[in-house]
Amino acid sequence: DAEMPFVPSIPEDQFILVEEGDPAVIPCRTSDPDSQVTLVNSLDKSVYALYDAKQGFIGNFPAGSYTCKTMVKGVEFKSDEFLIYIIRATSQLPVEIEALKTVYKTGETIVVTCVVFDNEVVNLQWNYPGKVKEKGLIKLDDIKVPSQKLVYTLTIPEASVKDTGDYECTARHATKEVKENKKVVITVHDKGFVHLEPQFSPLEAVNLHEVKNFVVDVQ
Repeated sequence: DAEMPFVPSIPEDQFILVEEGDPAVIPCRTSDPDSQVTLVNSLDKSVYALYDAKQGFIGNFPAGSYTCKTMVKGVEFKSDEFLIYIIRATSQLPVEIEALKTVYKTGETIVVTCVVFDNEVVNLQWNYPGKVKEKGLIKLDDIKVPSQKLVYTLTIPEASVKDTGDYECTARHATKEVKENKKVVITVHDKGFVHLEPQFSPLEAVNLHEVKNFVVDVQ
């Protein structure tokens, strides 16, 4: 198609996540496989890389913005802009889940934390009893010093008995088919749950030198 020499790209193709040291593909494909294509960076400087008409440019690229150019009958055409992000990631996905406590009373705030180590970009999903009603508030803290970790905090305000159940976080690797999930069980009681039954009267008399036991049943 002389009017559109570059095959249109979907938005997901324009953001390219690459692990440190790995090659990347900048997917600017042409409708004419014999087109001469040039790759340029954000400074409009040519970048040398292997070009495959079915895939695009293949190589080890620094993070940044890239565009492809081609000529059709003396007219220059540019592709969409492609953004490469270099991420730190491990082949494994170390994940830990932690709850400040696992037993709550109605009206208290539930807080559960899921931490992903040594990976800068992951897809993390929560599953919990109040998810359907979107009751939880989720916050992400990206900590880089002294080591890389992503801290996802799920907060459930004004907890009720219906919030009792499994709280599970599932992390998926950004570039590999690797996932890890962790779970903690949270219980919410309607009210305070300690019951005392003294086995003696409000007033007791004891004789001199007498040994007397005072028994309380605690439930």
